[in-house]
Amino acid sequence: MRQIYSDLRFAVLHYFWGVRKKRIIVSVSNDLVTDQRVRKQCNELVEAGYEILLLGRFLPGSLVLERTYQVYRANLPFRKGALFYASLNIFLFFKILFSKCDILWANDLDTLPANWLASLFRGKTLIYDSHEYFTEVPEIQYRPWVKRVWQFFERTCIQRAQMIMTVSPSIGELLKSTYHLSEVLIVRNVPEGNSAMNAVAKEELGLNPREMVLLLQGNGININRGGEELVESMEGIENAHLLVIGNGDAMPRLKELSANLNLTDKITFLPRMPYVEMMRYTVCADIGFSLDKNDNINYRFSLPNKIFDYARAGLPMIVSDLPEVSTFVIQNDIGLALEEVTADAISRAVNKLMQDREKLSRFRANAEKIGAFLSWEIEFRPVIDRLRDLNA
Repeated sequence: MRQIYSDLRFAVLHYFWGVRKKRIIVSVSNDLVTDQRVRKQCNELVEAGYEILLLGRFLPGSLVLERTYQVYRANLPFRKGALFYASLNIFLFFKILFSKCDILWANDLDTLPANWLASLFRGKTLIYDSHEYFTEVPEIQYRPWVKRVWQFFERTCIQRAQMIMTVSPSIGELLKSTYHLSEVLIVRNVPEGNSAMNAVAKEELGLNPREMVLLLQGNGININRGGEELVESMEGIENAHLLVIGNGDAMPRLKELSANLNLTDKITFLPRMPYVEMMRYTVCADIGFSLDKNDNINYRFSLPNKIFDYARAGLPMIVSDLPEVSTFVIQNDIGLALEEVTADAISRAVNKLMQDREKLSRFRANAEKIGAFLSWEIEFRPVIDRLRDLNA
């Protein structure tokens, strides 16, 4: 109904006063399938009366997208490295240059150069959403020349952005201090307020109802993000089954480790899947994990999507003791924060929590309470207000 009202309102305005919907070109470097933040952004922008063109890339195995707005995915000649980033930004620049638009929206630093240059050529409003502290991600942390190139791009391009946002207060403060910015909006990647969390029986998903279900989910299950230790910890945990859902460069290693430790009957690996399908598993789990290590600034100050998905599903958590994550979990009394991410520490925490059913129930009840208040629509509202202030 909201969309029908929005479309009708703008049709009336266009008929009587010649007002048209402003068009936003949203740029992303992934294949769009599991990027929930961008999907939610676009949905809210459409609800606010904007026309959307979403640009991404097509990969082998990419799922079909069904969106209510226009989507274009390019089949780029390269998939990683400098040539990939060059081809991505060349594609984005020329696509933007020859497309109708009023606002350019760059998601993450790897799409910012093309949007910055196009905004200069066309004199359009530029928005920058930094999903992570890109210049400190592990992939470039120990590659000084690559790091300097990305720092140059961010330092050069960010000053032109009329609105900048990111995912956690700590990353926001880093961006402000590093680039002398007056304001960075904080938009946590919380679930949509109207997303239904229907209970699912474990049997329906092929899980043993007599076992505790432990869950690690995400699109960045990468090396040294705690997955290895979580798999190893299953040697010391009984009457529980570990689900690992998603993708990332650690998945082959985790599967190999599971086989070598003879844990294949205690661990199930599932590929990335649409959000609604993934959340069917989340709501029937018993404990969720987020075990990023304090190896780099990006992980240290991250606030992963899974934390809010777990809360929305009423799921108690065991997390690593990183500032943003542990603060959210401890202050809301929804789980435990580990001082160290080791197999022994994880197994001890799980066994202790499994034995303390009263605490487990309290964590679940508190997670359900905080989860009920999480709303992307409310979280994103300041962005819509700022766009209107910019007359964009």
